[in-house]
Amino acid sequence: MSKDAHTTHAAEEDERNRDIKIWVNGDIVHRDDAKVSVYDSGFMLGDGMWEGMRLYDGVWAYFDEHMDRLFESCKAVSLDIGMDRGGVADALRQVQAANGMHTDVHCRLMVTRGVKVKPFQHPSLSQSGPTTVIIMEHSKPVASLQGQGIRLATVPQVRGLPMAQDAKYNSHSKLNCVIACLQAEQAGADEGLMLDPHGFVNTTNACNFFIVRKGQVWTSTGDYCMNGVTRQKVIDLCRADGIPVFEKNYSLVEAYGADEAFLTGTFGAQTPVAEIDGKAIGNGDRPVTARIQALYKQAIADHVAEKSA
Repeated sequence: MSKDAHTTHAAEEDERNRDIKIWVNGDIVHRDDAKVSVYDSGFMLGDGMWEGMRLYDGVWAYFDEHMDRLFESCKAVSLDIGMDRGGVADALRQVQAANGMHTDVHCRLMVTRGVKVKPFQHPSLSQSGPTTVIIMEHSKPVASLQGQGIRLATVPQVRGLPMAQDAKYNSHSKLNCVIACLQAEQAGADEGLMLDPHGFVNTTNACNFFIVRKGQVWTSTGDYCMNGVTRQKVIDLCRADGIPVFEKNYSLVEAYGADEAFLTGTFGAQTPVAEIDGKAIGNGDRPVTARIQALYKQAIADHVAEKSA
């Protein structure tokens, strides 16, 4: 990766993160003491699910939507989390309190099938219950993300068909995305733009992808990508505010010719895209992206006010 490269998850350095407390199966311990077994199914096989969430002024943004996805995914792979939504919310509060955190915090909640009795694949070998880890960090996106934008490279690695491994799973098995990220880095870009199995523009290795053409906002059909919480919020906000938005198939030709492009994700919200495959996107003006960013910022403020009331 070149010296001036960065990713959508580039965060400002924060010394406080050196001493954060982490939840490991009900215990809250210093990060240096937070460990899981080498027999854990997540370590051995990537057998688990996770959620990334963000704390704004004491409120976990769109917690219900994140829990919908987590519990649905775990049900689909017969993984018992071992707690209900209230239990998850309480665990988050405990870790938040232990770290004295209130805002500008990113959380990674991870659940695996747990420790195995033998180092083999079969799920029945995980007999002691799930492993749950909650990592919270003080985390603000670097300021340069907004001005400089992200550089994407189209990569040969695709998001596959649902019967291979459904991209809607937010699973620990992320090798598909890691390979895409490596391919983009080796092409001199920040992140990889991944196509779907039919060759249409799909998603990046880390975020959902949108373009703006003649005032219209386009994103993929959602059939072959993680259906991100922020992705859906952007679609909903566009519809509510009268911005034409379409979930559709479109090609790289149309992406190259876009007036604007941006990524969505829990960490960065909406991050501009500066170029794809070395081709500059638009003329550098991003009025529709800025409008959506303002709508999302207000939506977060309204959500926080409602949950805090």
